[in-house]
Amino acid sequence: MIFMDEKKFRGVFTAIITPFKRDESVDYDSLGKLVEFQIKNGVAGIVPCGTTGESPTLNHEEHKKVIDFVIKKVKKRCLVVAGTGSNCTKEAVELSRDAEHAGADALLLVNPYYNKPTQEGLFLHFKKIADSVKIPVIIYNIKGRTGVNVETSTLIRIISACPNVLAVKEASGDLNQMMDVIAKAPRYFSVLSGDDNMTLNLIKAGGMGVISVASNAVPKEMVQLVDFALSKNYPEAERVNSKLASFFENIFIETNPIPIKFVLAQKKMCEEVYRLPMCEMTKEHKEKVSALIKQMGLI
Repeated sequence: MIFMDEKKFRGVFTAIITPFKRDESVDYDSLGKLVEFQIKNGVAGIVPCGTTGESPTLNHEEHKKVIDFVIKKVKKRCLVVAGTGSNCTKEAVELSRDAEHAGADALLLVNPYYNKPTQEGLFLHFKKIADSVKIPVIIYNIKGRTGVNVETSTLIRIISACPNVLAVKEASGDLNQMMDVIAKAPRYFSVLSGDDNMTLNLIKAGGMGVISVASNAVPKEMVQLVDFALSKNYPEAERVNSKLASFFENIFIETNPIPIKFVLAQKKMCEEVYRLPMCEMTKEHKEKVSALIKQMGLI
């Protein structure tokens, strides 16, 4: 068993964007600065090549290179959780082994998307990948973008069969499901929120933190929110949560990561460049988000 005496995953893990240059090549200078910004503000970990990192539009070599770059840039100053999931199990195994070899601390494995596997298929998929590596694995359950939910019974079965599956990023939007997982999972297992706006309620229910989109732009505030909540200082956690509530809402005004990348571009931390089918926000939404972040003092 790995890390069985305590929860390895707690705190804020930033699902970092992948910045692009105007020619749509990866902007490693900006990525390096974003990594430093996260570490300076005390995040527990950085997650490259997740949904927020536009991983579906990165080719295999770019995917591997981005993960390798982040690992080398971090230099063990925080955890690096590499997004290596795929709707093809064989591809996910390859990406996961490459990330392990590069020095990733853990892997984030999203539900297979579009295939819409059965619960048995999900179990076999995650077990195959987890068995192919020795480092910890975080399951990423996001029915809204994959078309399939990892049922609690299936997750518990995966945990029982795979000792290196140590956490779940829960983005099902169902707090009751999250609480069911917390009640049934082993003591060492961490339930992390996949939705910024549900983080506080999840921690109150026994969760251990968040894999965050918002922390790309406001890492200090997200760390404060989670630290207050984990220490059961709920009045202060509520204060920070209320301060960020409109921001949480607006960074999902269009499909993630479009709004958060716009915010970072307004902060001069990256170019406002996406790879199709991701595209810029509408003028109306840009004006709304710009007004909010000016009011918050982010620009």
